[in-house]
Formats: sequence, C-alpha cells, structure tokens
Amino acid sequence: MKKRRTYALLVGAAGLSYVAWRAWQSRTELSSPSPQGEPDVLRYAQERRGLAVLGTLRSLAQAWAFPESPVAEVLDALAARAPAWLAPAAFAAPITAVSALLELPVDFIEGYVTERRYGLTEQRPQAWLADQLKGVALATALSAILATIGGAVIRRVPQGWPLVGAAISLPLLALGNIVVPLYVMPLFNRFEPIEGEIERRLRALAERYGCGNAEILKMNMSAQTTKANAFVIGIGSTHRIVIGDTLLDNFTPEEIEFVVAHELGHYVAHDTYRLMAAAEALVTASLLFAATLPENRDTAMRERPRFLAQISARVALASTLLRPLVLKLTRDRERAADRFAVAATGAPAWGVAAFERLAEQNLAETESPRWYEILFASHPSLRERIAALRGAAEERARS
Repeated sequence: MKKRRTYALLVGAAGLSYVAWRAWQSRTELSSPSPQGEPDVLRYAQERRGLAVLGTLRSLAQAWAFPESPVAEVLDALAARAPAWLAPAAFAAPITAVSALLELPVDFIEGYVTERRYGLTEQRPQAWLADQLKGVALATALSAILATIGGAVIRRVPQGWPLVGAAISLPLLALGNIVVPLYVMPLFNRFEPIEGEIERRLRALAERYGCGNAEILKMNMSAQTTKANAFVIGIGSTHRIVIGDTLLDNFTPEEIEFVVAHELGHYVAHDTYRLMAAAEALVTASLLFAATLPENRDTAMRERPRFLAQISARVALASTLLRPLVLKLTRDRERAADRFAVAATGAPAWGVAAFERLAEQNLAETESPRWYEILFASHPSLRERIAALRGAAEERARS
C-alpha cells in the first residue's frame, strides 16, 4: 500500500509539473504566437509520433496512480455520502471535468499549436477553446452516465458484473452510433447535403450498389483543420457518408469519386457493425481483466465509488494492449475498401492521384515505422496503398 501511495504521489507531481510547463508555453503562445514554419513532412510525423507515445504513457501512468492518490480518497469519502445510486456519478463526474480542464494547456500546445505551426489549421484560439469546452461538458456528462450504470451493475450483480457490463455495452455502442451523428457532431460542425454535378455523379455511383438513398453530406471540416478527410458514421437511419469541405474544394471530381467509392465500400460492407463487434470484444476482455482486481473479492471495497477508478485503470491497460488487434482489423477493412473503390470506378489511377494529393495536403508521410503502424495506425501506409493501386492498374492493363 505504501509503495502504491508513493507511486501515486510521484506520478501526480510529475503530471502537474508537465501541465504547468504546458500552461507556461500556452501563455507564451497566446501573447506571442510561434511563426508558421515551412511544411516539413518528416519533422511533423516525428513530432506526432512522439506525442502519441508520450500521451499513451501519461494516460496509463495517471490511470494507475489515481485510485491510490489522496485526491481519490477525498472524493471517495465525499461521494460515499450520496445515495448509493448517485455515488458513482458524484465520484466520476468531478474527476472527468477537472482532469479535462487541467489537460487544456497540454491539448493546446500538442494539438492546436502544433497544427498551426505546420499550417494545418486556420482556427482561432477562441474557437478552439469553445470546441474543447463543449468536449469537456460532453465527457463529464458521459462519465456520469456510465458510472451510474456501472455502479448499478456492480451492486446488483456483484459476482457477474463483468459479463453483465459487457452485455450492456453493446446496446450502448449502438445508441452511441445513433446519438453521435444526430446530436453530438452538429455541436461542432455543419452538415449539409452535397449539391450540383458532383452530387449527381456520386449518387449515380451509389445507385449502382443499391445505396441510392444513402445520405452523402458535406461537413465544414475547415472550421478546425485544412486536412482533407471523408468517413462513414452511424447505423440504421443515421448511416451516412461524410465528406469534408477541405476535400471537396481541393480534389478533382475523379479523385472525389474514388474517395467516395472507398467510403461506399465501408458502407456496403457494413464496416461500422464490424467495428462495433470488435469494440464489444475489447470491452468484454477489458472488463474480465478488471475483475482480477484483488479488491473485487472484498465486498466493502467493491461498493466504494473509488472501485470504479480501479476498474478504469485495468480497462485502460487492457485496451492499450489489445488495441493493435483492433487496428489490424481497421487496416484490413481499409484495404478492402480500396479494392472496392477500384472495382467501382475502374480507375485505380484516380486513387493514386487522390492519395498523393492527400499526402501533400495533410502533410502525411507515405510510410511510418512498422512499430508505429502496428501500435497506432488505423490505416495502412500511403506507400502501401498507392503501390497496391498501381499494381491493380498494371493488372488491368494486361487483361
């Protein structure tokens, strides 16, 4: 116990020192912003990789340290005074809100300032802060809801809570895929139907695959970034293809058609449901791992609000360790969507042009180190994807 307390204090002190350093940098940036530098793909990629690794290590260290910290003890004692059904939310919501607010200077420097320095955002700091505060509010509300549900499951099914929790998570994932497109994303961006010749071209493409009624929406992605992107989101009636204005305004009609054909590949293959299944498997494994906590055998400890923080630490570790398996699935599905786009358009050269333009506009390196791709990348490298498209073009030329 003493070693764990010492670890918690050391991690807490290191974490606060890091936040203080980023806060000092934020103050300097606000008073005298760094000049925009020359586009440097390699340097940008190296910086992003370093921040991704550091962020993962910080998150894990803090998740494991927090349950043993004095702050957790005080919050646990205060939350325990609330009614049993409310205690988990009373414990989780303040933690989420305060930790997210403390992280704002870190997010400002490592996210906003980094992107601005490389010319990848034109967003004003005030608009960035407004988006972040919306995110804090949503995260706090979500943590309160999940903590309330989790606490109720643990109280009612003290021995089988991991499996019951996993069973409940599936409808929650489905609900999230309905709520997020309809109510959450519009808080940050505008979504409107694509019109004109490009809409007719894309609609004709979708109709060939029985998806003529699919929603194809334009998103004002330029409000946050200059990077181009498109994605599929939602399930059922909220299932839609979203294209950023940063892509629509800078890509040729042929390149746009290939990108949408790629997204149509996800749409037709119901990849959203595949990812939901993968997420459900990840949640189940993580909760079963969390159940190995020694405190899980102690009824008194299990009923404390702080038990949720201990579960969260185990879930965070298990999720991080299992993440490469989920990422492998997403990379495989991206390759499948590329193959679908080639078959749908009959023009792999359009895909090559689109990916080359994407690399230039997004300042994306064409190939990351193998370890980074395995641990962090949801997409195959652009070099691999372009090579596959060129191979498809050669094969078509021979046939």
